[in-house]
Amino acid sequence: MRPAQLNILFQQTTSLAGVGGKTAALLKKLCGSCLIDLLFHLPSNVAYRKRITAFSQLINGSLGTIRIRVTAHNAPNKKRRATPYRIIGECLDFPAEIELIFFNYHADYLSARLTEGAVAVVSGKMEIYGGRIKMLHPDYIASDWRGIPEYEPIYPLTAGITSKGLAKSVRIILDSLPTLPEWADQPFLAKMGWPDWKTALCSAHAPKTQNDVSCLSPARARLAYDELLANQLALALVRMTQRKKAGKQLPMSQKLVPQLLNDLPFNLTHAQQRVIKEIADDLSASGQMMRLLQGDVGSGKTVVALTALLQAVEAGHQGVLMAPTDILARQHYESVSKLLKNMPVRTALLTAREKGKTRKEILNALAAGDIDILIGTHAVFTDEVKYHSLGVAVVDEQHKFGVQQRLALCRKENGVNLLIMTATPIPRTLALTNFGDLDISILDEKPANRQPIDTRVLSLKKAEELAIKLREKMATDTSKMQVYWVCPLVEESQKSDLAAAQKRYESLKKIFADRVGLVHGQMKGAEKDAVMNRFINGDLDVLVATTVIEVGVDVPTATVMVIEQAERFGLAGLHQLRGRVGRGGEKSICLLLYGDSLTPTARARLNIMRETENGFTIAEEDLRLRGGGDILGVRQSGLMLFRLADLSCQGDLLYTATQDAKMILNTDPQLKSARGQALRCLLYLFRKDEAIINGLN
Repeated sequence: MRPAQLNILFQQTTSLAGVGGKTAALLKKLCGSCLIDLLFHLPSNVAYRKRITAFSQLINGSLGTIRIRVTAHNAPNKKRRATPYRIIGECLDFPAEIELIFFNYHADYLSARLTEGAVAVVSGKMEIYGGRIKMLHPDYIASDWRGIPEYEPIYPLTAGITSKGLAKSVRIILDSLPTLPEWADQPFLAKMGWPDWKTALCSAHAPKTQNDVSCLSPARARLAYDELLANQLALALVRMTQRKKAGKQLPMSQKLVPQLLNDLPFNLTHAQQRVIKEIADDLSASGQMMRLLQGDVGSGKTVVALTALLQAVEAGHQGVLMAPTDILARQHYESVSKLLKNMPVRTALLTAREKGKTRKEILNALAAGDIDILIGTHAVFTDEVKYHSLGVAVVDEQHKFGVQQRLALCRKENGVNLLIMTATPIPRTLALTNFGDLDISILDEKPANRQPIDTRVLSLKKAEELAIKLREKMATDTSKMQVYWVCPLVEESQKSDLAAAQKRYESLKKIFADRVGLVHGQMKGAEKDAVMNRFINGDLDVLVATTVIEVGVDVPTATVMVIEQAERFGLAGLHQLRGRVGRGGEKSICLLLYGDSLTPTARARLNIMRETENGFTIAEEDLRLRGGGDILGVRQSGLMLFRLADLSCQGDLLYTATQDAKMILNTDPQLKSARGQALRCLLYLFRKDEAIINGLN
């Protein structure tokens, strides 16, 4: 049960004076629906409204607060609303005249608020013309200095919400902020020089300098540590609980896995051999396996996963492999069936396309134990699917398959051993924060037959010239050559995304005729799959695509990747796209086409892509360059973003929080001590209820 003192923080924003349903909806879009969400929405900047008491203090174009006496109103003709309303005043602290300018004004309001002869204090951006101060739409009008803040927090906003209004709501919440028990280690707090939680939150919302909105400020660092500690403690609780649960113990394979490895037409890398052993040891132990398999593009994850599935089958259980899309599920099914063609293992495919009688037969066979390995999309975990005895579940490229989903699957299929696979290289910090409940295996080698991908950077102006050269090479080259041509998301709009791809598709049709195809996010699944299959089967030479190219789709004859406006992509996105080529024995090339202007960060990204193919190096650089923004494209991938912590500059706090969480659970696994009770409060504060319910029963 959530501690009673936290209830006030989880009230809806509509409980605030002046916040109605419309404003609450906008706040929910911006930061959340509860009061605590407003508190965790920190200022991104600070405005200094300097009190101007001498003409020499004026800085043209800057903010300032000035005490004036109103001397005249220049109201325009009512028929000419486009003409501004002007109020003239004299500065009281130094000799100068000021002009206040209002567009879209309410004349009655202005005449009542700033009557002739009245003394007022106004604040806003000042422009100086010939000794006269002009202020367009003052931000504040008050009767004295006390009515205008000297330092004003500036918040990230959405349309319809003002920084002033948000700050007012935050101040109301801060005035009733409860005093919570201290969950941080006291000697550590003293060493870091950090304030208590309540003081830190109040300070973070009242910045006075740029340093105060920096992630290095004591208040911000304290709040970031709280968030990281809550996350790491929750993950550690989940991990501790899952390890206590009995998994389906699967003895080492004596027949099926050795036969698979013997039949492979290639040699395993040392990394594959190491990870296969890690997984086999996990499966043969009594505890439930929960493991993340990280492998760079082309590192051979599928074979590793198949050994885990076969270990389950040989032990008398079933295995399932879930892929994110229909086309990738079918490709997995074909490759797995090919690898198992000489083995007594029964496989089946289940996606949304399997319907009616076929689907019913698959479900009946699965429930009866007549299917050993099921491959499919998310359909393999729907309520209608009943397993005879599921031993191993492999989830491929499902970043949105987070902690909650992992726990739900383990509850649905009791004792199932879980292997999550990803080809997205994840920096160590993000691996700790998103997959801290899992053991981690890394495939950091590529098969020996994979040639390096030649990566080059050139101007987008040469796109048509490039297309003609590619056509000429296709005409003269004896080996089959296919091209991916990727167009970026130009704006946050599918329409502009589609328009850019269609425009390039039309221009390439003039060069490649009917040998060019187009796929984009607004196509229906079957239509998109049909075009993809034409490309996979070699009926198309060029595939123009938005960023919907399926992760993991294997087309060995695709040896050229063209990425338009590559500077718009993050490093991880570029690396993932580059990984679509270089999957056969032929030499491959990736061409990064840049637009008219390159920022220093964009230039750095493109240089890194030229210098290395190591996905893990690229991921760390992506984190460094993007800072606290959309790291690794996490908004698309489902990887978690923090509200208060910035891993690009607070990674050291993450490692400390991870060690602190381990120490806490080693000494007080049920969180029953005084600090343990305070930590329960912390977990609820950051909505880690699942960890408490599952780990502290």
